[in-house]
Amino acid sequence: MDMLNLKIVIGSTRPGRAADQVTSWIVPAARAHDRFDVEVADLREWDLPIFSETQATVGDFRNPTFSAPVVERWNSMITGGDAFLFITPEYNHSVPAVLKNAIDTVFATFAFRTKPVACVAYSGGIAGGTRAIEHLAHIAIEAEMVPLRNNVIIPFVGSTFGPDGQPADHRTTAAAKIMLDDLAWWGTTLRQARSAGTLPPAIMRLVAASEGTAK
Repeated sequence: MDMLNLKIVIGSTRPGRAADQVTSWIVPAARAHDRFDVEVADLREWDLPIFSETQATVGDFRNPTFSAPVVERWNSMITGGDAFLFITPEYNHSVPAVLKNAIDTVFATFAFRTKPVACVAYSGGIAGGTRAIEHLAHIAIEAEMVPLRNNVIIPFVGSTFGPDGQPADHRTTAAAKIMLDDLAWWGTTLRQARSAGTLPPAIMRLVAASEGTAK
């Protein structure tokens, strides 16, 4: 069985981030899964400009150009993914701006489209990133991703992990397995569907309809 390319995107860049603890746990768990080739995309290592793509920078959507070389590399990397896992804290009931920007920057290629996404969200309080997950689901839908129901929520992140780097609560580990199994199922199913052909992106069909070229 072919392996799925799982892109794990670390959505926090600030100093002292708790994302490093979370990543040190979830990345090995994903690599231990028998369905994934895992690639980690740490947004600290991607100096993406604040979203600046326009029709002028993109040009022909069938062969797009980009506002900066790093944006083209980012789009190319995302294109190679079969499934996505976002690691995110919760900032003001949402995801960090750097993560939103990274998603927005995949503009010309529609590279997230028809691919599943799940989330490991955390916070220092009792909410555990639930509101970030809810907001991220809306963002994912607009990018034509397939957001999954089963995610991992980590409240009180500072006390979640034991000396061995594993969650003290076995339910967190169980939630991670459920999430990864779901990503594998949906990743496989949607990859098979894409191989049979996809509809053009909705915006392209709308443009075609407005120009009278839709069939």
